[in-house]
Amino acid sequence: MGLWQGEDHYLQIDSHHRFAAGWDAKLLANAALTACPKPILTTYCPQYTPGREIPLSPAPTQMTFDAFTEDGIVIFKPTIIPNWTHLTRPVRARFISGHFLFAPGSFVEEVPYNPDLYFIGEEITLAIRAYTHGYDLFHPSESLLWHEYSRAGRRKHWDDHIETERVELPWHRRDSQSREEVRRFLNDPQLGRYGCGSIRSFAEYTDYAGINFRDRKIQDYTWRGEEPPDPHPPVNWEDGVHLWDILIELKRRQLPDAAWMDAHFWYVGLHDASGREIYRHDLSGEELDRLLRGNAENLLIRRRFQSGLSPKTWTVWPVSQQQGWLDKITGPVPSTYTR
Repeated sequence: MGLWQGEDHYLQIDSHHRFAAGWDAKLLANAALTACPKPILTTYCPQYTPGREIPLSPAPTQMTFDAFTEDGIVIFKPTIIPNWTHLTRPVRARFISGHFLFAPGSFVEEVPYNPDLYFIGEEITLAIRAYTHGYDLFHPSESLLWHEYSRAGRRKHWDDHIETERVELPWHRRDSQSREEVRRFLNDPQLGRYGCGSIRSFAEYTDYAGINFRDRKIQDYTWRGEEPPDPHPPVNWEDGVHLWDILIELKRRQLPDAAWMDAHFWYVGLHDASGREIYRHDLSGEELDRLLRGNAENLLIRRRFQSGLSPKTWTVWPVSQQQGWLDKITGPVPSTYTR
């Protein structure tokens, strides 16, 4: 933002990106298709790995709700936009990505970054502030950038901003103070330079996004990542949203050898009585590694989530690096695991 000198547009990205051909013209075209005076284009971009070819899949991504942190801050995850092949325009978004944000130049003056924020909470506060200042949030209808998420082997800010390096303020203290600033904002939003705008209210944003920050609940419509706002939100919808604590129990012998020897990831989903998926959180990364390293015959996978729908069945569906999708395993959800 310090580099802005009155230009018509403001583009914010991380350094570790790759661009589609014609990205600049496509950004302008997507912004024009919104037919809004103050559009913001943003998303968690698809992943790429340095040294490898950029993925050829044109599927555009969106930001969907992932979880509330222990201090009530909303964090997100990237998912593919449903029915993206039929898109003729950008889709409305709830959230803003710090690694890709394209906005009118006025954004720099109207929604300046809060210098007291460190990392977690930057994006949700920016989304609320932008929306209340009259900006409309969108995800592009095509993939324009790819982002390197891992940055494996690279030194991060929190690696060297520690007491032994004689820094002014260690990263964990910056983070703690920043999170408290975000928590105050979400629980008692105020107007101001680093607060909300006066074009829309904080309540209008929460209705639009389908989020209740006070009770830390979200609408099922929001959980499914459907385009906001919910056209038919139930009255007092928060009362129907419950916390589900599901423990999935498997026998090692139920799984084929490829699920262990050549695992890519395991799909883990919960479904309602009609078979509709109401929650998905795949087993991958460190969680999958821990399971693969164990020798126990009984395998336990725990999933905690919010939903206004009752999960009736669970599905575990391993994916092999070489063979792809293997046989799926399903089972009933005992009612004793709800609260």
